[in-house]
Amino acid sequence: MSSAAKALDITAVEEYLKDLQDRICQGLSDIDGGTGFKTDLTEHAGGGGGRARVLEGGNIIEKGGVNFSSVRGAALPATASARRPELAGRSFKATGVSLVIHPENPYIPTSHANVRLFVAEKEGENPVWWFGGGFDLTPYYAFEEDCRHWHDVCKKACAPFGDDVYPRFKKWCDEYFFLKHRGETRGVGGLFFDDLNEWSFDKTFDFMRAVGDSYLEAYLPIIEKRKDMSWGEREKSFQKYRRGRYVEFNLVYDRGTIFGLQSGGRTESILMSMPPEVEWRYDWAPEPGTPEADLYDNYLKPREW
Repeated sequence: MSSAAKALDITAVEEYLKDLQDRICQGLSDIDGGTGFKTDLTEHAGGGGGRARVLEGGNIIEKGGVNFSSVRGAALPATASARRPELAGRSFKATGVSLVIHPENPYIPTSHANVRLFVAEKEGENPVWWFGGGFDLTPYYAFEEDCRHWHDVCKKACAPFGDDVYPRFKKWCDEYFFLKHRGETRGVGGLFFDDLNEWSFDKTFDFMRAVGDSYLEAYLPIIEKRKDMSWGEREKSFQKYRRGRYVEFNLVYDRGTIFGLQSGGRTESILMSMPPEVEWRYDWAPEPGTPEADLYDNYLKPREW
């Protein structure tokens, strides 16, 4: 790593991310009340590695993963340089935390969060860095108050960085987590940002921390509010059907999944985001006036919160 890259204090970012993983796993373990997360230490083919933490069969969480990684490679994968082709061929270092939580109760939404730093290097030139991340919510049976709470936390995280930040990254989230082949959003959105380096390194790192630190504040109150709601086979079957959309997005569009596979990452860690049980039905549509139709009619489209 060049002296210029060291000046970016990548080590401080890695230490923050490891602590974030610890705090998120602890918060989720506490509310789940089960045996907690299993930890695997991983190695990356190009150098570096990470800590994969997975919880399966919990009291509340049917399957969840919270992964930290810090990896290196000789050349940026195509997905990482697609928006910045001038960086193609540069060596890279990438570090981040990525998580997906699939609760058992269909009334608790699935949630996803990711925060990350990329540094691309070329001999004789200054390193190019950028941050990315965000978090989004995927309800199966949506509640307006939950969605508003989620977005209120998003707004609060963004507020110190400018009035335009929440509207900009909220819109980006709506556009990114959109299944073009279905004509619907994956869920009710939140925040998404990538290739962010328009501020100083320190300010951008501060913003990434504000986002990462807000995840539990956004998600745990929703779990607490919905975890004791009763459900039956109808609700579970619909949850499994909607989880199919999650799989479709992650395998077709998700840049993190594609980057991990293209860069030679550990497949088990990359695909920990997959839900444990999924259903696909041919040409299915909800009956008008049902709670399932309410999701389609009122939530699977961009809206202001």
